[in-house]
Amino acid sequence: MCVFSMLRGCYLYKRIKQNYDMVRVVLLLAVIACCHGCPEKCLCFSQTVKCQNQDLDEIPTSLPTNTKALFVTGNNISRLSADSFPSLLDQLTDLYLGGNELTIVEDMAFAKLPSLVRLDLSNNSIQQFSQDAFPVDNKVQVLNLSRCFHEHSSAALSFLQSGNLLQLSVLNLSNNNLVFLPDNIFSSLPSLENLSLQNSSIISLLNGTLKVPPLQDLDLRDNTLRQLPTSTMSEFSNKTDLHIRLAGNPWRCDCSIEDLISWLKNSSQITDAEDLTCAEPEELRHLPLLQIQPSQLKCSGDMEGVLETSYVFLGLVLALIGVIFLLVLYLNRKGIKRWMYNIRDACRDHMEGYHYRYEINSDPRLTNLSINSDV
Repeated sequence: MCVFSMLRGCYLYKRIKQNYDMVRVVLLLAVIACCHGCPEKCLCFSQTVKCQNQDLDEIPTSLPTNTKALFVTGNNISRLSADSFPSLLDQLTDLYLGGNELTIVEDMAFAKLPSLVRLDLSNNSIQQFSQDAFPVDNKVQVLNLSRCFHEHSSAALSFLQSGNLLQLSVLNLSNNNLVFLPDNIFSSLPSLENLSLQNSSIISLLNGTLKVPPLQDLDLRDNTLRQLPTSTMSEFSNKTDLHIRLAGNPWRCDCSIEDLISWLKNSSQITDAEDLTCAEPEELRHLPLLQIQPSQLKCSGDMEGVLETSYVFLGLVLALIGVIFLLVLYLNRKGIKRWMYNIRDACRDHMEGYHYRYEINSDPRLTNLSINSDV
């Protein structure tokens, strides 16, 4: 029995060793096949090619035709054109071009990537983005444009209105200097569900800007929003599946924010409602919006504020009149002094005349003479 068990164990060991050797050979062949045609300064494994931080000024040539993910990040590729990709890469689904100091994206720049699904252009300085950069039949679903637009270069976003990005569902525009979003900028993105505008210096949302896309997740944190228009809140309310993040904005807590506070208290769409705080006025700074009472909200139209403003204005006017009056007196001091002397002399002459008449009338001799004359 023991001999039989030993023979069986030896047999199983041989089979396992043979299978292990076969697996090693298959893996080795796969590695050799993947490394075949790998560009210089790049690493190739499986169906992924990485050319990172190599001071490249163009997309590497002779990429393996079975490449599915291409990382060309941290280089010096300033322009993308129709010839940037030397051959058709019909299997490429993921392209990462972040941190390349990219400034211009020309016509048909991605025409040779028919299967492209995820595109990362973050950490560049894009100034011009052609509306025809994507072919009509592109399959792009995820687009990362974080830290791409500086110095109010939101005009470069007009390519989003080309109508070619029909399958785009995730768009990252965070950490940009947009301030304002162009009108109807997202109207040609019928599949957009996830939009990040975090830390993009946005001060207001125009009516209808976010009306068309079937948004489900909207990130508006860390901008410069002081209030939300009622029409914008209505648009958000109509999207029942939408979740919004609004923390980190400098909310102005006066009577114009009453509708926003009411919306926060009655809606479950704002996922970080408890983190929203007042930035002004000073007496309400850092107070959570959900704890604000209507009696605490004051407006410039309040009578108390009007009276205070009126008193301040009246005081300034009276002070200005006083300064002007003193200035006029100072400039005409010689003439005023001469006029005062003339008045003094006139008054003195007048008073001397009265005094002379009084002395004459009080003389008794003149009184007797007057009586005798009457007799």
